[in-house]
Amino acid sequence: MAIRHDTANLDLLARLPLAANAVLDVGCASGALGHAYRRRNPRARQFGIDVDPHAAALAAERLDAVALGDVEADPLPFDDPPRFDCIVYGDVLQYLRDPWAVMRAHAAALSEHGTVLICVPNVEHWSLTERLLRGTWDYEDDGLLARGHLRWFSLRTMRRALEEAGLAPCDVFPRLFNTEGATRFTSALSPALHSMGIDPAEYAQRAAPLQFIWRAQKQPAARMVVGASMLPPVGGVSHVRVVHPLMAIGTEPGVAVQLGVAMPPAANDPDVPRIFVLHRPILTGDDGLAVVRRLIAEGWVVVTEFDDHPDFLLDNPPGDDQFAFAGVHAVQTSTERLAEVLRGRNPEVRVFPNAMSTLPEPRNFRDARALTLFFGALNRERDWEPVMPAINAVAQAAGARLRFEVVHDQAFFDALQTPHKRFTPTCDYDQYLELLGGCEISLMPLRDTAFNRAKSDLKFIEAGACRVAALAAPIVYGGTIEDGRTGLLFDDPAELHDRLLRLVAMPDLARALGDAARAYVAGERMLAYQVADRIAWYHDLWRRRNELTAALVLRLAGVRPSDTP
Repeated sequence: MAIRHDTANLDLLARLPLAANAVLDVGCASGALGHAYRRRNPRARQFGIDVDPHAAALAAERLDAVALGDVEADPLPFDDPPRFDCIVYGDVLQYLRDPWAVMRAHAAALSEHGTVLICVPNVEHWSLTERLLRGTWDYEDDGLLARGHLRWFSLRTMRRALEEAGLAPCDVFPRLFNTEGATRFTSALSPALHSMGIDPAEYAQRAAPLQFIWRAQKQPAARMVVGASMLPPVGGVSHVRVVHPLMAIGTEPGVAVQLGVAMPPAANDPDVPRIFVLHRPILTGDDGLAVVRRLIAEGWVVVTEFDDHPDFLLDNPPGDDQFAFAGVHAVQTSTERLAEVLRGRNPEVRVFPNAMSTLPEPRNFRDARALTLFFGALNRERDWEPVMPAINAVAQAAGARLRFEVVHDQAFFDALQTPHKRFTPTCDYDQYLELLGGCEISLMPLRDTAFNRAKSDLKFIEAGACRVAALAAPIVYGGTIEDGRTGLLFDDPAELHDRLLRLVAMPDLARALGDAARAYVAGERMLAYQVADRIAWYHDLWRRRNELTAALVLRLAGVRPSDTP
């Protein structure tokens, strides 16, 4: 039997705390939400409850444990249930006879900092009022007027329900659909609203949302604001180092994120921790110092995010980058080797290895007749030139059995001596991952240079997440790839030739390498596993802000004695 609505509510998914260890989905239906969440946090244990046997059967294939039954008769029908870090009610409370009793029972099963996540229809929605006025209110098969609805909630009554269950509301988000209809209705009703002393603008805020998403905890959530500037999104650097990490910590109640802000506004509450991340800043001269001065004067703890060796960047020559590192409270980076370099400029350095925000659905190994090799990187010409003859020799021997997918690097594409190739100019990160995910082999050549030794293993992590077999140089990648199990390493062009030829001849080997690499990424290199550490580090920086500012002033005194933030 087909399952209705076998899709995840993306607004719920975006607000489900990413670092949860155990999740209970009440009214889980087919388990679509849990299935999507598992791609973000594979370690989490997921539980579900539903009354539909067909939906519960499908959910049981996706979640760790699924109970079939009435949650009001047995709120926790599991043997030895864990303390839950998140309990989800996705459009289910309105179907219960006593939703308040269920929430009270489940609140006792929450972990200390666990979250209740709720999506409920809005009884004040403008379309319901319009139907009442027109006399066309009637039950329907689905939607706001679904026949099974037993309870109705407004903003005020939902807040009261949470508080009566012993929970502290953290935040609420409107789900808006057909905003033009809401605007027209409110405008038409404005004279009547004015006559009743109701502000039309305030009414519109209550009446426009079709649903509300609530988050609540046992205690008020600790608040924090994390803002970040952002480089133009070229090559995925901004996504991997700034966008995705901030979105990850933003799934925690109480953490507000501000992405892509060049210069944040002054904070309203001086007691709320405020962290501002400068993405690969070039803070030179008076202008650079002015940026640091303003941020610190307005109460921000300033962190530089940097993931390349600064001595080799053409637009940031050695000796002229003192404010990007010495002029901030702390630095975050992607590798321990790079951290060693940066600690010479600022001792407060934290390493967060590059990680994936989600595991893409596998889309490769569908054509047994050929494998596709992916190459997509910035500024790699000196790295691939020595191995290009070996690549072309394999391409000539393999013919149509080896195809090439090249992103960004026109010179690499032109150097390939095969008709079985396709080129895509520099593209956005989502398209980059989509192209990578359609391939079976990813080529990662790196020469042994000081600049390359400070780079991260991101290309392998991306390939592994997409189930793509890595063919890589040992520089950087040798520290992560298990040769012969999660990828293949090559030391010279001859070894690359032999290993690439082997992969073409043995597609099952490429598939096994891709599967093992994906399992490694799922188990070790997901952003979900960094959320708690990132938030804890930012809180620690905030607690030590006076000490860190004093150290910052001393560092700058050695550079420009007359200047202090």
